[in-house]
Amino acid sequence: MERLGTGIGWRPEIADAVERMPGIDWVEAVAENVCPGHLPESLVRLRERGVTVIPHGVSLGLGGAERPDAGRLAALAERVEALGSPLVTEHIAFVRAGGALTASPLLEAGHLLPVPRTRDALDVLCENVRIAQDALPVPLAVENIAALISWPGEEMTEGQFLYELADRTGVRLLIDVANLHTNHVNRGEDPAKALAELPLEAIAYVHVAGGFERDGVWHDSHAHPVPQPVLDVLTDLASRVSPPGVLLERDENFPEPAELERELGAIRGALEKGAAERTAQSGTPATGSSREAAPVQEAPEPVRQRLGLAQAALLSALVAGTPVPEGFDRVRLGVQARALAGKRADIVAKVAPELPVILGDGYRPAFLGYAHGHPMTGGYRRDALDFAGYLLTGDRCEDEGVRAELREWWLERSGPAPRSRRPAVRLARATRRVLLRR
Repeated sequence: MERLGTGIGWRPEIADAVERMPGIDWVEAVAENVCPGHLPESLVRLRERGVTVIPHGVSLGLGGAERPDAGRLAALAERVEALGSPLVTEHIAFVRAGGALTASPLLEAGHLLPVPRTRDALDVLCENVRIAQDALPVPLAVENIAALISWPGEEMTEGQFLYELADRTGVRLLIDVANLHTNHVNRGEDPAKALAELPLEAIAYVHVAGGFERDGVWHDSHAHPVPQPVLDVLTDLASRVSPPGVLLERDENFPEPAELERELGAIRGALEKGAAERTAQSGTPATGSSREAAPVQEAPEPVRQRLGLAQAALLSALVAGTPVPEGFDRVRLGVQARALAGKRADIVAKVAPELPVILGDGYRPAFLGYAHGHPMTGGYRRDALDFAGYLLTGDRCEDEGVRAELREWWLERSGPAPRSRRPAVRLARATRRVLLRR
């Protein structure tokens, strides 16, 4: 397995800092944020310097009841080719539910949600992973996710579930030690036990990230410094195996470059401590090796339908306010629902930055009120348009000036083609806006 070394998540906000940062062997970029025909200049320069770039997908939904979408797989493969990557990664999660399989509306979570650790879910996941492996030009690695909620009636621990997945498909694993810590706080799962049960030889690389605790719940924010308990899990992992690569993730609230470099130093220190413990125990630096995949059978349609109905019921409770399915913790589901709505508001503000400017301090409460009864059924850009359309109906936007700006923004983006950019037409629109404000 290729040795990657120390890496950091590449984000546009810190692109310049990443290029100047010493000791960076590789970077990871969110696949959906990269356009193959127009790669960011920063990534191009990093590649020219020999820095490996790995695309990290977030929207396949390999843990969902439906088979992976061929278009999404083709788009992911295109990014792999454009970046010249030796590996591609995704998540063990579902991100949408409903649709034809369940004869119900298709719902989008806008976030990664956990799959139940059951035989049915494992059968579906294994087939979906195999479909993805066949469609991708390089090896696939899948990541364990953080969770606020637990499914009732689970049949396996996280370590057992991941072991069987790797054993049956030969897929590599992206182990997120921050997510192991999150599941320790939120679900009472012992990270050491999970590591003991993992197929360590299948590890492709490791994620490290920060978060925060509120009211006994750990939120995997990727916007806070890496805490010591997460570094301790990394040390435990490094005491068992030498991971091929370790990467620092940061998605928001970016600190100064010096702070990121200090966090990378702490990660290297945790790895060195674990390596010393491993050497003291065995005298040999264990490393990963390849695995042979066992045959994977096709998941029967009734199994997919059962899983689909369960996932649709859970997602509907989270984003559409329908009754909580039996066996779930209502309080924890409420925490998850608020977290999903908050993340949705944050991302819509990023893809449509004009909306917070137009609405000012009223943006977030207005969006959260909208999200409670209006599930996302498409991507975030569609969500932004639907939100603006919602505010423009009825008496939801009383300020005439704000309403005029919002309407202009919506008209600019909601048609089949961009509105005319001719100077005379633009002047007429600007004049109309001024008159409306008066």
